Amino acid sequence: MEEAGVLGVQTGPDRGFHPHIRPILPHAGSKERVRSSVLLLAPLLAETDLSPLPVFRSPGSTGAQGTDGLHARFCWMAEHVPAFRVPGSHIHILNSPDQFYQSMKARIKTAKKRVVMASLYLGTGPLERDLVDCMQEALERSQEEGDNPDLQVSVLLDYTRGSRGETNSRTMLLPLLQRYGRQVRVSLYHTPDLRGLLRLLVPQRFNETIGVQHIKVYLFDDDLIISGANLSDSYFTNRQDRYVLLENCGEVADFFSDLVGAVGDVSLQLKPDNSVDMIDGMVHPYRGNRDDFSTSARRHIMTAVNTARTRQHVSESRRSEREGVEGEGEDRGKEDTWVFPLIQMKPLGIQVDEQITQRLLTDADAGATVFLTSGYFNLTRAYMSLVLKAGADYRILTASPEVNGFFGAKGIAGEIPSAYIHIARQFYTKVSQLGQQERVHLYEYHRAQWTFHAKGLWYYLRGQVWPCLTLIGSPNFGYRSVHRDLEAQIAIVTENQELQAQLQEEQEMLYQRSTEVSSSTFQQPDRHVKLWVKLITPLIKNFF
Repeated sequence: MEEAGVLGVQTGPDRGFHPHIRPILPHAGSKERVRSSVLLLAPLLAETDLSPLPVFRSPGSTGAQGTDGLHARFCWMAEHVPAFRVPGSHIHILNSPDQFYQSMKARIKTAKKRVVMASLYLGTGPLERDLVDCMQEALERSQEEGDNPDLQVSVLLDYTRGSRGETNSRTMLLPLLQRYGRQVRVSLYHTPDLRGLLRLLVPQRFNETIGVQHIKVYLFDDDLIISGANLSDSYFTNRQDRYVLLENCGEVADFFSDLVGAVGDVSLQLKPDNSVDMIDGMVHPYRGNRDDFSTSARRHIMTAVNTARTRQHVSESRRSEREGVEGEGEDRGKEDTWVFPLIQMKPLGIQVDEQITQRLLTDADAGATVFLTSGYFNLTRAYMSLVLKAGADYRILTASPEVNGFFGAKGIAGEIPSAYIHIARQFYTKVSQLGQQERVHLYEYHRAQWTFHAKGLWYYLRGQVWPCLTLIGSPNFGYRSVHRDLEAQIAIVTENQELQAQLQEEQEMLYQRSTEVSSSTFQQPDRHVKLWVKLITPLIKNFF
């Protein structure tokens, strides 16, 4: 769940061309209305991850303790996802919303072959219009350069969030479709779980709680930004997130372009008249059979993932064959960093990120330190169990009530920060009951006039002053990320000391604005949680 706009309170304000279409695989209001909606949601309320999934095991998985053994320690990830080797010098950590925004604008303007944008939604304010204007400028330039312009723009958003209100993400992008239809594609993912009576009865401001497209990938030729930030003004100004820029990383860019394209293929396609339809042969997400849609979508998306793995293996084999060539060994030595893309799409039967994350938390042994952050602290039972049973030290950072995206919202949404207080207190109490206070620490982020949306982790091996691994992307480690939404992040494993130093600086920058939670924290007047909030939190926590 994103900021207060999820519940209706805004905190900020030609089918002719389909660049990513591949061969299609065979399909194997009122109180009474709200009450009916709640009854329909009942089957979705119960959390099902009562115990961790089986974790992956491979020989030598404990690895070495120093940077020399990083590949040996984390190579098991390559058994399950593509593994891209890149120079660490090509990866840069962006630290501010403005850096994020300006980096996107600059790269859109200079893109020659592709701009691929995946987000929950596109806002409707002046900053977002400037971003769309940059796309128009790039498209106009590409048309002036020849009769067959090369630049293609593909945008993937969530259908429910992108369609809300008269002025919305769709209306923002319609001018591009109408003017550059052969070069522009806008796809709107619709969860298969919002269907039938549920779709009719759940009010528009609540419907995205059922499940959304939550991937945040911004790609420009062979450069890409992986983040948790949406395309909205607050994310460009005063909403703190995380952002990593990978420059000249063609293989990684190709993977995410194919991934976004595959999700786009199973999504509704926006037309120049603001109508939507599906690509011929694709199962409709809410009119078609739910199982048929999920099976077809999973096959289509995993074809893209598996093709990338095959392509990467071929590339690695060719590199190995060239190692004897003069100068090749030196170039290869600079590729000191591995990038592992992790995706989670449980409604479609894809749960790679969940399994990789569980393995990382399981293998975090005594002496290691894990800094984990989430703007919405609502760990799944499986993740919480692993944290409480692990040997590693944990430093968990979450939003204080005043920087929560729902702080100050009207109606029920205004009580969501209280629900997070309640969840945090329950976690802290559990830590104390187990005598884990010396190993597991909880922190709250504070910053006047800002909100907090950062998520991910930094992994420090025993005795190391810099992290060797980070997870960065869209997942929040909560129930929604695992069970409801489409998510993507990357695991970066690096021996590059400059990149490790950047990661450590990023982690310290966030934690320096925090205070540690203690028992006295929950005694403060602003931490009082109303009884009714405590009672309903177990019922609604699976929706945010």
